[in-house]
Amino acid sequence: MEASVANKQPAVATQESALRPDVLEQLLKPEVQEALTTLVDNLPKLAEMTALLTKTYDLAQKVVTDRVLIQDTIGGLQEVLKPIEEKAKYFASAAIEANDRAETDETTIGLFGMLKMLKDPELQRMLRFGQAYLDILGERKQQS
Repeated sequence: MEASVANKQPAVATQESALRPDVLEQLLKPEVQEALTTLVDNLPKLAEMTALLTKTYDLAQKVVTDRVLIQDTIGGLQEVLKPIEEKAKYFASAAIEANDRAETDETTIGLFGMLKMLKDPELQRMLRFGQAYLDILGERKQQS
């Protein structure tokens, strides 16, 4: 057994010595020397970035494994999304009902009917909204 251990040590030494000239050849190349210089110059920044990434990783690990935080976050999101969902359902049901009424209504809306509709407060509110929306789009287009 001792002979086999002794035989392994020279083999390792031979492999290391075989690698050394290759490493030395690499280090003699100007582009490798330039890269090493840049790396050494930026070591303080790299150390700072590594510390920041480590802290971020640790925080992410804590967040991912914290069941209470996950449940609280889900609960908070549900509280925010529930009113939005209710409004979306409200407007969707109104649109479906309006479509059903429009499908069954056969009356013709003429000029006087349109003038009468212009007095409707809901139509006026929608027209003001449309005008404000178009004004904002125009302003943003001019800014960019």
